[in-house]
Parts: sequence; C-alpha cells; structure tokens
Amino acid sequence: MFRYIASRLAAMAVMVVLSTLIVFLIATQVPADPILAQLGDMQAADKDLVASYRKKWGLDLPIWQQYLIFLKGLSQGDFGTSISTQRPVLDDIVQYAPATIELATIAFILALVISIPLGVLAAVKRDTLIDHVARLVSLIGVSAPTFWLAFIVLAVFYGGLQIAPGPGRLDVSALPPSKWSGLFLIDSARDGNWETFWNAAAHLVLPSIVLAASIVGLLTRTVRASMLEALSQDYVRVARAKGLRESAVVIAHALPNALVPVVTLGGIAYAILLSGAVMTETIFSWPGLGRYTFRSAIALDFPGIMGITFVVAVIYLVINLLVDLSYAVIDPRVVRR
Repeated sequence: MFRYIASRLAAMAVMVVLSTLIVFLIATQVPADPILAQLGDMQAADKDLVASYRKKWGLDLPIWQQYLIFLKGLSQGDFGTSISTQRPVLDDIVQYAPATIELATIAFILALVISIPLGVLAAVKRDTLIDHVARLVSLIGVSAPTFWLAFIVLAVFYGGLQIAPGPGRLDVSALPPSKWSGLFLIDSARDGNWETFWNAAAHLVLPSIVLAASIVGLLTRTVRASMLEALSQDYVRVARAKGLRESAVVIAHALPNALVPVVTLGGIAYAILLSGAVMTETIFSWPGLGRYTFRSAIALDFPGIMGITFVVAVIYLVINLLVDLSYAVIDPRVVRR
C-alpha cells in the first residue's frame, strides 16, 4: 500500500511540474499585448511608460527567465500580482474560491441524488417507461448548453414567475455572515443567522440546478450501464436463488459493485464543476473562480490566468489522486497489480 501511494504521489509531482510549463506557455504566447490592453490609448503611446510596465511585470526578460521566476514564485506560494486588480493573485483566488466550492458541492450532491436513483431504476426497469425517461433526461443533460439553460431558468423563474431570487449570493438587503470559512451556508449556520442562511440557500437553487444538469446525464448513463452489468453477474443470480427480496438484491448486492466505476467519474465530475463554472457564475453574477477566470481572460491578465489555470490543474491532479486511493480501498486487487 505504501509503494502504491508513493508511486501515485511521485507521478502527481511530475504532472504538477509539467502543468506549470503548459500553463506558462499558454498564458505567455497569447498574441495580444496585456500591457497595452491595460493602458489607455494616450498612455500606450508613451514608450517610456510602456517599458516601465513591462519591466514591472517581467515581460522584458527572456521567456526562459520568466518561467524560472514563475516557478520560484509558485514554490514560495507567490502566484504573482494581478494586472487588473493590482492584488496578489493568490489573495484573489482565496477570496473567490469559497463561492465556487459551495456552489460546486451543492450541485454535485444534487447531481448524485438525482442520477444514482434514476440510473438504478432505469437498469432495474429496463426498456420500460422509466428507462426511456431516464435516457431522455440523460440526453437533455448532456446536450443542453450550460449558458442556454442558465438563461432559460433565470428568465423563467426569476424574470417570469418571480419565485426565485436574482443573481448573486445574497439579496442586496441581506447582511453577509461573518467570514470564517467563506461558505455562506456554514458561516451563517455557525452564527445562528438563519435568515441569511435561507437567503443564501435560495440563491443557490438556480445556479446549482444549472451546474448539476451538466453532469446528471453522464452520471445517470454510467450508473445504468454499471447496474445492468452487475445485475447480470452470477452472485446476483445466487442471491435471487436464495430467496432474497429484489430490493435487497439490488441495493445490498448489485449497487455497491455498480458504483465502483462511478467513483472515478464522480471525482472527475466534481473537478469539472469546480473548474468549469465559468458561464454559470458569469450569468448568475456568482463571485467565484469561474467569474474571476472570465474577467482575467477578458482583461488579458496573464498572472491571473496562469494562477487560476495552475489551481485548476492541481484540483484535477488531487482529485485523481484521491480517486486512485479510493480504488485501492474499494478494490484491494488494484494495489497488487
């Protein structure tokens, strides 16, 4: 087990170093000039001012030297200073990350609550109305563009029916909770401020539904396929031959084995939610990493782009590591291979 964990950690370390190179090359090879994008037309005409800005951000150095400075900063927890916000990129990420974590976690839980029962029912009731409905839901979830679905639910439930709150994490009149974890639900519950808690929960409903819809279809199809395979195994036939109730056969015998592939997909899906909420957060004015990424890209803020891209890469690597370790717990044969 120790050798298995050590090998996965070593592979993760190599991937982190490679990701820094990829992130750096992508961010620095953008054709547009980030300095000229930040300066006005009159300031951009001042060559001395432009040269001083290039020196300030290290853009006058050779690209290999810029990369070494980038690596040195990362090793010290310094992601650089954002050109657009004039703040350390790490401070910006720490400020915006809790909103994304809260939204992605609620959306992920919602997706699991919908997809696992739906996938199980679709497999148990194969080729029935329930199975057809499950496949239709999966098809819609996979094919519906996130930005389109976000506009639709916002227009219908907020603009038309007016039964949902508007964009943002809280109403304008609501007082934010004391900042402890940055997660409004946890912080308001910790404060005993239930009015803010329910206000924050109401604001989570629409964006979490939109975000969950992007992975519900994929998870449902995976659960259904895994359940169909599990239900055809010999141990399930033996359980039925023993006279066990069908519900016990499905839940106690087939489902645990069918969920093994879902562990991998679930980890990747959660990483996608954490890193891919750009359109959802932008449309719902959600102050998270996705919205920060969008603003950094629009402003050609290369330190912000590099910082957030590196964080996203690390998120994927860490979640993949946790998935690998969970496999070793679920199936000990993985360690011996």
